[in-house]
Amino acid sequence: MQVRNYMTGAAAVTHPDEPVVAAARLMRMRGIGALPVCEDDGTLAGMLTDRDIVVRCVSSGGDPGAVTVRSIMSRDPVTVEAGADIRRAMETMRAAQVRRLPVTEGGKLAGILSIDDIARSGKWDMECAQALCGITANVCRR
Repeated sequence: MQVRNYMTGAAAVTHPDEPVVAAARLMRMRGIGALPVCEDDGTLAGMLTDRDIVVRCVSSGGDPGAVTVRSIMSRDPVTVEAGADIRRAMETMRAAQVRRLPVTEGGKLAGILSIDDIARSGKWDMECAQALCGITANVCRR
């Protein structure tokens, strides 16, 4: 099965020049912890997580109303193509130790694939557990 069959296609996005507070409000409104950051032409510039906001802005004394997303986002995120096999995407998540992957198609953002998206399918329970643990064995380490 291809990634496009599991991903969330209508992903909320933010722009690199948006103030952090606007992105944080969008996250709160949508009940999400990460946003793809896209340029005007739809190319992926980075990812912004709730952790980025706390660690790189708030805890360092930055003003979320004045600091831009570009200055705190994670650059060069690991991505997966929409046509890739879902197993490849899970291996990519495991290797990069991420819970969400931006999905691209033709160099543009097509959606987001999360471990939750995969788990909701009910087909990949063991693989999701392994991805959460960041291992390839069948048992999570403690």
